[in-house]
Amino acid sequence: MTLHQIPNTLKTDAFWMPFTANRQFKAAPRMFASAEGMHYTTVDGRKVIDGSAGLWCVNAGHGRRQIAAAVEKQLLNLDFAPSFSMGHPIAFDFAERLAAIAPKGLDRIFFTNSGSESVDTALKIALAYQRAAGQPTRTRLIGRERGYHGVGFGGMSVGGMVNNRRAFATHLPGVDHIGHTYDLARNAFSKDLPAHGAELADDLERLVNLHGAETIAAVIVEPVPGSTGVLPPPQGYLQRLRQLCDKHGILLIFDEVITGFGRLGTPFATNYFGVTPDMMTTAKGITNGTVPMGAVFCSRKIHDGLMVGPENAMELFHGYTYSAHPVACAAGLATLDIYKDEGLLTRGASMAEYWRDALHQLKGLPNVIDIRNVGLMGAVELAPRKDAPGARGYELMVDCFNRGLYFRQSGDAAAVSPPLIVERSHIDEMVSILGDAIKRVA
Repeated sequence: MTLHQIPNTLKTDAFWMPFTANRQFKAAPRMFASAEGMHYTTVDGRKVIDGSAGLWCVNAGHGRRQIAAAVEKQLLNLDFAPSFSMGHPIAFDFAERLAAIAPKGLDRIFFTNSGSESVDTALKIALAYQRAAGQPTRTRLIGRERGYHGVGFGGMSVGGMVNNRRAFATHLPGVDHIGHTYDLARNAFSKDLPAHGAELADDLERLVNLHGAETIAAVIVEPVPGSTGVLPPPQGYLQRLRQLCDKHGILLIFDEVITGFGRLGTPFATNYFGVTPDMMTTAKGITNGTVPMGAVFCSRKIHDGLMVGPENAMELFHGYTYSAHPVACAAGLATLDIYKDEGLLTRGASMAEYWRDALHQLKGLPNVIDIRNVGLMGAVELAPRKDAPGARGYELMVDCFNRGLYFRQSGDAAAVSPPLIVERSHIDEMVSILGDAIKRVA
């Protein structure tokens, strides 16, 4: 039981929860009832600071009336309109607004409904582009170990988180993976980007030698892997990966579902690292987590490369019923207004140093084996218990929830990345709760 569990009559049997140990959770539920600003409120009335921006998506904080009003107005004006051979103005308005803040050259927008859909869309566009460019042998897709790219069969296949793959026997054929970048021996307790490991990008050369560059369509990586416990890339790594893709004619896709919309103190990680991919997948912060939506940002080279054949022919046989849903577009436009008016796409840069120093104060606590940070992302890694990986991390998460802090657990790592409205006092509170909990679960 949690410390603050209260009796209630809520029935939990019918809801099969995603990415959850259902039996464990339902024996002692942790329930949020409402949210405002930086905090959730539990069903028993406790305030819990949101240390992970929901699921990396509530970038502007909770309870934004401006977004709610835009959604209500749109529902009453145009609740749904198809995007298949039909259109509605708000979709084009939203695409133009996104193109205006996009990294230079990535100003062609394909709308989806989630990060998983964005990834599968980008992979399909890559294959379609290579075929249209007269390179139909380029069908192989390359992911990275410890990568997370959603739960579609495409994203699962290029993903490299072990449990997400082992649970399902069937994957896309023609997929391979380069090695991950996490090097605890050389880079433990690095502040910002690790100094060692740029050469790990050269693992792509191994796959080129193994399969042949003429068979590889695209490489997809997260600029900063988040779901696996926040792994900032080594200095120069992404630049090297871009060079290798250019050398071998391979498309580079950045999965910015987590890092997009201000998470690193720049509009996108692409801006932060100064490396421009051929495509960029987004979701989460695009609507502040209020209405499901995603978008793939494509280069003009890719977009224009598919605008071939008869004008009355579909260029891409792909899309979703809810692509560019008018209500999601309304939420997205209101979200962009908030980001602009409050400077949230770059605000993280002014908080990053304080965030970094606060997290690294936890060095030296029992079983803390690593602390990682970049922008407003961070993770504290605990040593696993013998024969019980993840157990210490789970106990840490529950203990923190009971005392007023929510964060995402990834194995034995606490992944923390608050809304972009975070103040120094919030950071102090989060680190204090986390530090005390680490001592208790040691």
